[in-house]
Amino acid sequence: MPLDPPNLDPLLSPESVAVVGASPDSWYSSRLLDNLLEYGFDGTVYPVNPNRDEAWGRTCYDDLSAVPEPVDLAVVSVPREYVVETVAEAGREGIPAALVITAGFGEADDRGAELEADLAEVASDHGVRLAGPNCIGLANAVEGTVLTSTCSRRPEPGRIGLVSQSGALAFTTFFERGADEDTDFAYVVSTGNEVDLSVTEYVEYMAADPDVDVICAYVEGIDDPQAFMRVADEAVRAGTPVLTVKVGRSGVAEAATLSHTGSLTGSDDAWNAAFEQTGVERVPDIPDLLARASAHTEFEPPSSDRLCIASTSGGLASLLADMAAERGLSLPAIDGATEQRLLDMDDLLTFGEMHNPADIRGYGADAIPEIAAALFDDDGFDVYVFAIALSAVDADAADIATDLLRVREMADDPVLFLWTGRKEPADLDDPQPYERVSEAVPLYYDPSRCLDAVESLVAAGEAQRRSSPSRATLRSESDGNRAGELPADRVLTWTEAASLLDAYDIDVLETRVATSPAKAVEYASAFGYPVAMKVDSVDVPHRTDADAVRVGLEDDAAVREAYAAILENVADYDPAADVEGVLVQPQVDEGVEALVGVADEPGFGSVVTVGPGGTRVEVLDDVTVRVPPLSAADARSAVAGTALSDLLAAHRGRAAADAEALVSLVRRVGRLAADVDDLAALDLNPVVVHEDGISVVDVLARTE
Repeated sequence: MPLDPPNLDPLLSPESVAVVGASPDSWYSSRLLDNLLEYGFDGTVYPVNPNRDEAWGRTCYDDLSAVPEPVDLAVVSVPREYVVETVAEAGREGIPAALVITAGFGEADDRGAELEADLAEVASDHGVRLAGPNCIGLANAVEGTVLTSTCSRRPEPGRIGLVSQSGALAFTTFFERGADEDTDFAYVVSTGNEVDLSVTEYVEYMAADPDVDVICAYVEGIDDPQAFMRVADEAVRAGTPVLTVKVGRSGVAEAATLSHTGSLTGSDDAWNAAFEQTGVERVPDIPDLLARASAHTEFEPPSSDRLCIASTSGGLASLLADMAAERGLSLPAIDGATEQRLLDMDDLLTFGEMHNPADIRGYGADAIPEIAAALFDDDGFDVYVFAIALSAVDADAADIATDLLRVREMADDPVLFLWTGRKEPADLDDPQPYERVSEAVPLYYDPSRCLDAVESLVAAGEAQRRSSPSRATLRSESDGNRAGELPADRVLTWTEAASLLDAYDIDVLETRVATSPAKAVEYASAFGYPVAMKVDSVDVPHRTDADAVRVGLEDDAAVREAYAAILENVADYDPAADVEGVLVQPQVDEGVEALVGVADEPGFGSVVTVGPGGTRVEVLDDVTVRVPPLSAADARSAVAGTALSDLLAAHRGRAAADAEALVSLVRRVGRLAADVDDLAALDLNPVVVHEDGISVVDVLARTE
């Protein structure tokens, strides 16, 4: 289970609640109290309002100190000027948790930001775990605790944990749409401005709850992405999938996020990396999230991606086959005894062979359990889809619904049902046949949603079975910053940069710093011709911009000429440039040029970038991002995620380049990036990947 989950029971499973600001005249507090009392809370409720003697048939107390017994949770719905003192009073009274509904804090104006800072300090000083402010509320459907004004019906207990940084979406969209589709939640939590409790802590708490099979998160921005990665990684490895809708792909969305919550979002590439490295599934929209989550509440992940599809429509079967291929799912053949068993069925119209997807035609709708039994007995498949392209409301639909429910009882592996036929009859009965199925098991009406759910189940299994070290383990492997103190806020000289890399066992190409033409010739002769030369200057980080690089130098005269030309060109480029000297290097044999870099990413700290190097950097614009520290699998997937995968492979008689040497370098750069806080940027470009080994030819390092 996740490591040391926070104790949020007083907030999410309180036995007693005091509602401060409770008033029948207040829309928020009145509806919240109505919902709390009507939707199944069996604890004690205390209205607190100094301006009323009684409300909801209960005594109203002047303040929290007047409540006759200690309570678990204080719900705060008072004007923002009184929130800080109310939470302080809760702390003095020993109340362990507070839910602040009141808005008008950091998301509003400068005064609100000041109050928000004060609120965070007060909550911390008094040991109050605080949800909000600007929080629309939360619900624990398993225990019947509904603490929100925006819930139009009593939540039915389910096995999905939902945490959302948008309060309105949490209840009016996620919850309501889910309820319409028989998708129920264990928890629905809106996080508000997160002055204390964040998405990360709710995910950690829910992952430790045996009533939760899958966690859904709507994320706008997270202040500590590394903590979220650790928690999500532990949850997924322990068998609780985490599905996320993360907004901020576009500049418009990012601006809306900033104005809505005042939070800072990291770049989309960094977030994609964070999700991929921890097994979190990024989902494009809310219907997708619910469709995939519902599958996880019904099924354990399959042991492989071997999918079998049976469809009453050949066209639908072909469509599903294409969709499966797009999602990387395999469709093993139906052959041998299984194929013959299907061909021998009297009720199944066949023409001498059966493929996967299996076109069982409309006739097959009368023999679904028999078909399912044959397919389930075949060890070649681990997940199934039965696609019914027939009316869901006619007389035959009742029999089909019964058969589908029977098939679910027969199955040991995940079996998903897709029903694409008519759903609205002329005369409504209650329930419709398809509704009998959807109330018992997840039922899909759209082919893409169905295949997305299959893909999600398969991905969860693969993430759970990962053998690579966890994020917590990778963090614990660090022995601290090996590089020592670096010069602040400038580009490092070659010697300084090489020393930094050497601390992390990263060897650069043997290089000498020449301070005269004679020394340049001496070094070149020692290396043996040909050689390359370039300026070493903190004021000229991009040497080619100053025409300060020469390659393929074949003799002493060429070296002297290059030395003079490089210094002259630098002087023309920047007369004030501080020049350490001219670097002399042996000419590197041909190979595949790669880029390995470190960039500063808001929220994440440093991220590692990998892609084709040399002149291809600008041409291809093809890099992958990973969040350090990196496992070998992280580094390998970074290399494989760009054109480097093809460039490194053997091609037309050329031997393959040493991809594993590059992977090892990427991982070591990841450790450096994780350890060295004051590194603003690092570019190793080009890194030449040979048939055996690599050469780090050029380095640019800049500190903060």
